[in-house]
Amino acid sequence: MAARVTFGSPAIFSTAKRREEIAFPILLATSLFAAACSGSGPNGGAVSDASAAGKPTENSEPGVRIRDVAIAKISSELSTTFNDGDYAFDLPMHDADGLGPLYTRVSCSACHDAASRGPGMVQKMSVVEDDRVTPSPDQSLLPWGHTVHPQVAGGGKTPIVPPTDPSVLVTSRLGPPILGRGYMEAIEDSEIERVEMEQAARSDQIHGRINHVTYESEMSADAAFHTHVKGDAVIGRFGLKARIATLDDFTADAFQNDMGITSPLRPNEITNPDGLLDDDKPGIDVDLDSIQKRAMYVRLIAIPTRIDDAIGRKLFDQVQCSACHVPTMHTRADYPIAQLADIDAPVYTDMLLHQMGPALADGLPEDPSVDWEASSRQWRTMPLIGVSLNHTFLHDGRVTTVEDAILAHGGDGSEASDSLDQFNALSDDDRKHLIAFVEGL
Repeated sequence: MAARVTFGSPAIFSTAKRREEIAFPILLATSLFAAACSGSGPNGGAVSDASAAGKPTENSEPGVRIRDVAIAKISSELSTTFNDGDYAFDLPMHDADGLGPLYTRVSCSACHDAASRGPGMVQKMSVVEDDRVTPSPDQSLLPWGHTVHPQVAGGGKTPIVPPTDPSVLVTSRLGPPILGRGYMEAIEDSEIERVEMEQAARSDQIHGRINHVTYESEMSADAAFHTHVKGDAVIGRFGLKARIATLDDFTADAFQNDMGITSPLRPNEITNPDGLLDDDKPGIDVDLDSIQKRAMYVRLIAIPTRIDDAIGRKLFDQVQCSACHVPTMHTRADYPIAQLADIDAPVYTDMLLHQMGPALADGLPEDPSVDWEASSRQWRTMPLIGVSLNHTFLHDGRVTTVEDAILAHGGDGSEASDSLDQFNALSDDDRKHLIAFVEGL
């Protein structure tokens, strides 16, 4: 078998607490080129000399993946911050901690185990028209919203479950990976706006849109990262439909909506059938440090080592996959984590919403109160980070191979239809190369 080439990922700091080594699937037996992916290195240029020579970078061994570790060359203080946050991320919450009155899972890691995908999931529900895609104007069957909250605690008695009505569509969302999310938070707003403008000028179907949302938390957990306050108009970048702008808001939102844990950012219990305004822990359940500790852990998680199939990389660009899965986007020069500031972040996403086919639609209506552009058929481009660590693909894990995930990009009205046609027109060998490239990300 030809040598493998690592690319596009910074070295990582291995912790004593957790060092998961994931054996790579055997990639296509083919000759790999040593040339770097254009814009795919940490600074948008060539990969390291060791990588170009087909040798492992300092965060890997031949054929071995390491995940859930911190980015390289951080201070001992940040290393401690990462470890403390990692520990807190795994902690199960109980009634005495403020769990409930409604919840889905009891810890962050239940949906993002080892910083990867799942195993926990959230179910969504929507009243839809007969086509099972278009949301009905009348959503009154769902007085408590569109999220299923199957568990109760802290005084809660009545879960929120889907009504037994054939017009209600129930869909699932697996907890997405959180690998490399600090890179995504660090990306300049102007970069996202630039890509949106470039796509608007394209002559094909690819016209992604920014999800402009209203900041829902009361404050920032740390003003060094941002100074948003409730009501600010911001660019959404996290969540499967890009409804969250920052990682502290992402954390506070998950605490509130998935565990029923309130914080200074999200101080109110979610609306519930029992009308409870509090739980077994009176007042706000966790302090600001609890939110920031977990948010900092997520910010500091490295992008796993990548394995390059140079032929596949060129084909990925040729069939326009890279139009949406943009290899790199530039980060803020003032981002507080120096290793992530003023670099070309290898995120393989444009952060934009795209119209996809009806098979991927979830029937959820737009929310005009927050200027939410993400409709039933719209999804944010999935960041291709740690793909080879996934066992399932797409937002609900419905397929188990990269090829099947690519094939699901078609359908009536999908912006990816032309790219899918080009993929299908490739020779068998070229399709294998392109798939091997994606599997190595």
